[in-house]
Amino acid sequence: MISDTKKTIKGIDTHAHIFRTDLPMTAERRYAPDYNALPEDFLTHLVGHRISHGVLVQPSFLGTDNSFMVRALRQHPEKLKGIAVVDPTISDSELDALDANGVVGIRLNLIKKPLENYTSLLWQTFLSKLAQRKWVVEIQREIDDLATFLPAILESGVEVVIDHFARTNEGIDPSNSAHQDFLDLLSSGAPIWTKVSAAYRCNADIEQAKEMLATLRSAYGHSDYFLWGSDWPNTQFEAQTDYTSQYNFMEALLPNMDERDKILISNPSKLFKFQP
Repeated sequence: MISDTKKTIKGIDTHAHIFRTDLPMTAERRYAPDYNALPEDFLTHLVGHRISHGVLVQPSFLGTDNSFMVRALRQHPEKLKGIAVVDPTISDSELDALDANGVVGIRLNLIKKPLENYTSLLWQTFLSKLAQRKWVVEIQREIDDLATFLPAILESGVEVVIDHFARTNEGIDPSNSAHQDFLDLLSSGAPIWTKVSAAYRCNADIEQAKEMLATLRSAYGHSDYFLWGSDWPNTQFEAQTDYTSQYNFMEALLPNMDERDKILISNPSKLFKFQP
């Protein structure tokens, strides 16, 4: 199966955003772009870097209106999957419509936000619906309290994806009890995936990123739950990096070709339902 997958899937960029400045944006947004990031531009980057498939992540500033992303998924159903932002009160029919159009999960961007009660009936019912559809829950949150609420989300049966090295600003430190609690969850075999992406959001250079990767790999005991994404178009860091820079960073981070193939092809193919 993996060998067949490698023949047809050259690589999967699991984290990119698309948007236009004329789309309605949420009132509570912390950031608003002054440029367009179009699906055609993203696909051009993929081709230019020998990557065949991608996962679009709904940007937080567009809120729960996933229509622009869904249109792109409809136009490129063989190449793209999507991670939506939805309200936990969403109806079954709305979830089914998103599923039919290539959405494979939802994102919770919890940066600088109060946590919900994920043990509540509302959230457990919602998360169970996602689990039934084999969707993932992708979480952007600083590492410092991840272990306090991830078990409640995992209880529903969903698989979880943690964004961007768990958004740590000073590396992943096993001597920090909160960090170790997160690492213990990874060691437990819980279905928690980590995107080894956007190290710049952790203020990490390549050597620091390698250290974080090594710490995570040691906790997992393997590389089976790692994913990579370009984070294109690198919102709020556009002046510091670009697609090519992030691709080159990935090559330096993952020099072992067997591990790189696993992270770029085998792992995301399985998780995000890409078929060979």
